[in-house]
Amino acid sequence: MENLVFSAATPPEVVLSRFELCRTHDLEEARQWGERIFCANRLRSLDTKGAVNTRIYYRRIGGVGIGRMSYGGDVTIDPGVLDSFALIQMPIRGQEMVTCGNQQVHSTPSLGTVLSPQSPITIHHCDSTEKLIIRVDRSLLERHCQQHLGRTLRKDIEFQAAMPLDTPEGHRWMRMVGWLYDSLSVDDELPPLLAAQFESTLVNMLLSCQPNTYSEELCSDQRSSIAPSFVKRVERFIEEHAHEPISIVEMAEHAGVSSRSLFTGFRRFRNTSPMLYLKEIRLRHVQEELQRQSPGSTTVTAVAFRWGFSHLGHFTTDYKRRFGESPSETLAR
Repeated sequence: MENLVFSAATPPEVVLSRFELCRTHDLEEARQWGERIFCANRLRSLDTKGAVNTRIYYRRIGGVGIGRMSYGGDVTIDPGVLDSFALIQMPIRGQEMVTCGNQQVHSTPSLGTVLSPQSPITIHHCDSTEKLIIRVDRSLLERHCQQHLGRTLRKDIEFQAAMPLDTPEGHRWMRMVGWLYDSLSVDDELPPLLAAQFESTLVNMLLSCQPNTYSEELCSDQRSSIAPSFVKRVERFIEEHAHEPISIVEMAEHAGVSSRSLFTGFRRFRNTSPMLYLKEIRLRHVQEELQRQSPGSTTVTAVAFRWGFSHLGHFTTDYKRRFGESPSETLAR
C-alpha cells in the first residue's frame, strides 16, 4: 500500500482477507454488491471495454461496517443520498474525485473523505485505486452526539467532506483505524462488550477529529458541564424509567425542585422540555427494538404501544422526522 499515513501490524494484503464478499469482473455484479452493503447506486464504467476487477472485503460490527475495496477499473459511482449512514473513505493507493453536496474533494492517500448521510454524492473511482471504507449508521452517530451534548439535536450532523490524513488529527484518526483493522482482521468472534468499545471509540473519534455541525459545541462541552445537578438527575431518571408512565410531577419530585424550575432548567441548558426529552429517549428505544426484530416476530404497532406511543399517526410522523425513514422500513431491514 502506498499510503504513508496508514500503518498497521497486519500486512496490507491480509487486511480483512478472511472477509471477502465479492470478487468479480462483471460490472452489474459489482453494483449489486455495492447495493447490498451500502445502498442503491448507479455504477458506470468509463473504460471503453467496460472492464472491472472488483474486490470487496467487508465486516459488520454492530452499527459500524469496515472494509477494503477496489473496483479495478475507471468507474463512476452515483448512490444519490446515503440517508441511513455516513461513509468514511481512505484511499491506500490511487485517487478518487468525490462530490458531496456542494463540496468537491480530490481524494488521495493523504486526503480521505467523510460523506454525510443527507448530501447527494458522486464518486469517480480511478483505475488502480484501493481504499479503506468505514460505514457508520446515522442513528449511532446521532445517539453518541446527543449523549455528548446532553440534549436532542436541532439539525442533522453534517461533516466537512475533506478529511486530511497527514495532520496531527489525521494521524490520530489513522492510528485508531490501524488498531481497528488489525483487530478485526484477526479476531473471528468479538465479545459484545468489545464490539461496543469498537463502535464507541470510532464514533467518538470521528465526532472529535472531523469538523462537523456540532464541533464547536462538542469541543467546548460547556453546556453539559454547567447544567445544574437536578437536570442531570432527571435525565438519568428518564433513561432508567422510559418504559414506565412518567409525569412532570414525578420528575420534579425525584429532582427535588418545582415543575417550573424543571421546565426552566431543561429549556435553558438542554434547549428542550422534559417531556420532549422523554419522547426522544422512547423513540430511540423503539428504533433499537425494531432493528433487533424481524417482521414476522412483532409489529410496529405493538412496539410503539409498548413504549407509550398511543397515537400511531403522530408517532410515525415523529419517527420519520427523527430517523429519516418510517418505522415499518426499519423493521423490514
